[in-house]
Amino acid sequence: MNKQLVIALGGNALGNTPDEQKQAVLTAANHIVSLVRDGYKIVIVHGNGPQVGMINLAFELAYQQNSNVSSMPFAECCGMSQGYIGFHLQNALQNTFLKQGLSTHVSTAITQVIVDQNDPAFQHPAKPVGLFYSEEAAKAIEKEKGYTFVEDSGRGFRRVVPSPEPVDIKEKGTIRCLMDNGDVVIACGGGGIPVYREDGFLYSVDAVIDKDKAAAKLADVINADALIILTAVPRVAVNFGKPDQKWLERITIEEAHRYMAEGHFAPGSMLPKVEAAVKFVTSGTGREAIITSLENAYQAVTAANGTIICS
Repeated sequence: MNKQLVIALGGNALGNTPDEQKQAVLTAANHIVSLVRDGYKIVIVHGNGPQVGMINLAFELAYQQNSNVSSMPFAECCGMSQGYIGFHLQNALQNTFLKQGLSTHVSTAITQVIVDQNDPAFQHPAKPVGLFYSEEAAKAIEKEKGYTFVEDSGRGFRRVVPSPEPVDIKEKGTIRCLMDNGDVVIACGGGGIPVYREDGFLYSVDAVIDKDKAAAKLADVINADALIILTAVPRVAVNFGKPDQKWLERITIEEAHRYMAEGHFAPGSMLPKVEAAVKFVTSGTGREAIITSLENAYQAVTAANGTIICS
């Protein structure tokens, strides 16, 4: 078969602690291994929302207690989360392959995702990260470090960072080589480490790239056959949670645009997933995207049992 799939796995599905995550990745591994057994070539893109927040918080608290401890730039926190989540997924997949008598290798690629430093998102940072502060403390940190803070629902002031669009994947050649070698590859964790080009060099920037959009860009540049976005429900719905809710089995790009314009998908949850799916499908010919749950992933790929977005 040798069809290439990019699977986007949500960070919230991986638990809130390392111990929870070790258990959660075993569930993910069993579903993914079934696809590998059927001959699919797979790249996994995982979220890191809870995990990168935990790392960032740990360094913030340590810095507050001891000025000899450096506060950690957000890009480095993303790199750390890529490493330890990748390790857990890699280990779980390798052990599951071994139990099932498969010799498939698994590799984790610490991935830099290139963004445009002129992206409008940099003028309008909106992604909240880190602790809540009083207005006085937030202003002091803004003055010291140049961070941007906003008031967050009466709970205090919180730092916000930009969420730019992914432009390219720096390690795409490495990822292709690993796939050609037969490896399952874990890449673009947490949306990737945001970097921009200047005079031919790459520089990191404090920002957060949407994981599903990074997965769509990766699927595009490696010319994958399908993008699989895993979420909490087996299908996308219109009028979600209402008496006239309707599950969608197969929709065209035109229908997806219409449903988005009508406001059927929540901005913080389903909307970016549908946007990522549409972007991948329209970036080439013969491509499709599937949105479904982790538990339904195998049936969605092999029996079209999810929401399929196609041209």
